[in-house]
Amino acid sequence: MSTHVPPSARVVLLCGPSGSGKSLVAARSGLPVLRLDDFYKEGDDPTLPQVAGSSDIDWDDPESWDADIAVAAIAELCRTGRTNVPVYDLSLSARTGEEAVDVGRTPLFVAEGIFAAEIVGRCRELGLLADALCLSRGPMRTFRRRFLRDLREGRKSVPFLLRRGWRLMRQERSIVTRQTALGAHPCDKDEALTRLAAVAVGRRPAASPTI
Repeated sequence: MSTHVPPSARVVLLCGPSGSGKSLVAARSGLPVLRLDDFYKEGDDPTLPQVAGSSDIDWDDPESWDADIAVAAIAELCRTGRTNVPVYDLSLSARTGEEAVDVGRTPLFVAEGIFAAEIVGRCRELGLLADALCLSRGPMRTFRRRFLRDLREGRKSVPFLLRRGWRLMRQERSIVTRQTALGAHPCDKDEALTRLAAVAVGRRPAASPTI
């Protein structure tokens, strides 16, 4: 007889290019939210990747993020409804503390961040995945929203934000292609909210197209 205990909750992974509206969709879903950006490595980590031909740290490379700790936190939330996660200050590129995340007895929560697609396969293998979504607004709209948000929040210096924004605008289509290849369903804000609502009431989302 198997001793495997099924998780009490499952996760919807919400990814997409930086500035695509993930935090907004997650908030509008009405579901508990885990911020995957809090699992970035710290700025003095020697394994951080650099932008080719530059001294800038490439914060959009999955190697700048700790996937193992993120998956462990998701697994604990699914199993117990509670976990401790880092508090990360993007402007300092550092973890400044720790906080408890409690999803209570909810059967579903959202984990959102630009690297969420990187752990779709692992969450599926662990039996934790309810759905995986990739948001896209189009390169120009995403560039504008991302720059204004990062400027308002003081995330990095203005020259860094401009360099990063230009690079990401040119790469946006390839970012979406990669994330959908990893198993995330490409969609806009309205479709994402529709799929989240369906999963929340126990309906299966429509099948993703074959990539």
